[in-house]
Amino acid sequence: MKEFELKYGCNPNQKPARIFMADGSELPVEILSGRPGYINFLDAFNSWQLVRELKAALGMPAAASFKHVSPTSAAVGLKLSDKLKKACFVDDIRNLDDHPLACAYARARGTDRMSSFGDWIALSDVCDVTTARLIKREVSDGVIAPGYEPKALEILKGKRGGAYNVVAIDPDYEPDPTERKQVFGITFEQGRNSFKIGPELLSNLVTANKTLPESAVRDLIISLITLKYTQSNSVCYAVDGQAIGVGAGQQSRIHCTRLAGSKADTWFLRQSDKVLSLPFKSELGRPERDNVIDSYINQNEEDVTQEGVWQNYFTARPEPFTREEQKEYLSHIDGVALGSDAFFPFFDNIERAHRSGVKYIAEPGGSIRDDLIIECCDKYGIAMAFTGMRLFHH
Repeated sequence: MKEFELKYGCNPNQKPARIFMADGSELPVEILSGRPGYINFLDAFNSWQLVRELKAALGMPAAASFKHVSPTSAAVGLKLSDKLKKACFVDDIRNLDDHPLACAYARARGTDRMSSFGDWIALSDVCDVTTARLIKREVSDGVIAPGYEPKALEILKGKRGGAYNVVAIDPDYEPDPTERKQVFGITFEQGRNSFKIGPELLSNLVTANKTLPESAVRDLIISLITLKYTQSNSVCYAVDGQAIGVGAGQQSRIHCTRLAGSKADTWFLRQSDKVLSLPFKSELGRPERDNVIDSYINQNEEDVTQEGVWQNYFTARPEPFTREEQKEYLSHIDGVALGSDAFFPFFDNIERAHRSGVKYIAEPGGSIRDDLIIECCDKYGIAMAFTGMRLFHH
């Protein structure tokens, strides 16, 4: 297949649309089911690069959940705790721990479940049956992987009445080192960002605390590779083998740090006993539960504990999750890693990161205020590495 005609581009009025190889060669993908769209393929090719690099850097199966050309999360295939299984809605899966790719997907899809609604999925390894069964029951647009077990493909082809998008990519495909795109009829050209992210990038520890345990190295690598494929400005919180808060596309870095920190806090709070014990009505679907949990934690548009409201969701009225209770719960969180795609210009970012349990940071360095950033890290015993490498992605 040398080209694939798309229904339309980013919007229905943008026609004609297609994907093709400029040199006339075969596309490195095969569409096994469905008819992916323009944005689907943008998500697919960005997310595939992310999971491929995670697998290469850490030697574990990886998965990513993408929406609008940025990851909601990415994760590697570590086993989940019982509480995390329940928070990710996978506590009913037998022998989940025996399937690392499924564990990676459960983590990635379960991190920011509201943002992942209708996502695109990327898998670093051949999709197995357990992973396919998890994918089938979530609302998503499609999946890209280097292959699919026959039974797994059968399961995925049955999703959406046979219209679910399933794409296989050649794992050996390497793109041209020069990439081009057009904006307003003008062609931009640059070298691909083929910079390799690994443990050696974290060797320049500039803080008083120079201790980076293996788990922190792993999580910082996850954070940085995630940022490499996140719309800038961006920061990423990570812990326990997964990105738990991604702040993408904000003009101000502190807004990135706040946004991602808020998502990380919500991820932690979802695992609290108060949330895990919410008495949901049995008929309430998974997406509805996600919305209710988010409102319960963040006290958004609807107070789900209010009289006349709680009856829509619960079998009994739950006690509110007060700000004081949440603050107390989060005060015990520690060991979180934080990556930034460019330097922190002000120490307010460190203050905000500390509130979400950040203990390890990786950022390029190079600000005229680096000394103040280091001083703030030292105040909290945070270990920070200057990578010397910016990771902007547009």
